Amino acid sequence: MARKSLTPQMENFATALNCMDGRVQLPVIEVVRSFFGVSYVDNITEAGIVKYLSDEIGSIQTKSVLASIEISVSKHGSRAIAAAAHHDCAGNPQNEENQKAQLQRAVEFLKAQFPACKVIGLWVGDGWTARCIIPTQR
Repeated sequence: MARKSLTPQMENFATALNCMDGRVQLPVIEVVRSFFGVSYVDNITEAGIVKYLSDEIGSIQTKSVLASIEISVSKHGSRAIAAAAHHDCAGNPQNEENQKAQLQRAVEFLKAQFPACKVIGLWVGDGWTARCIIPTQR
């Protein structure tokens, strides 16, 4: 008898690149699921992740993040990536303006690395709600 696969539909995944801060995990997951219409979100975390994807491209952390994204894309079929930055980030203690600029650079870097994927940038403000600010400033 053939064994049934327990693997979810591959097109049902998106990838979230998020800070390790527990306050931002659920808000980002909720927005990613809603924005991309997916059931599953592969979470890749690093303290202050946008600084590695914008200002420290050659770092070990960036290489690790890119390797994890590659797994999400190639093994889970993710075709959507959301990078997130947030208020009060201990891993990247920059003001909001600087973090949003880093987020913009990170989105551009990710688009170049994964051209088949839709890439957005999310900001989590002091009310701990996430919103898409890139590609638009909604």
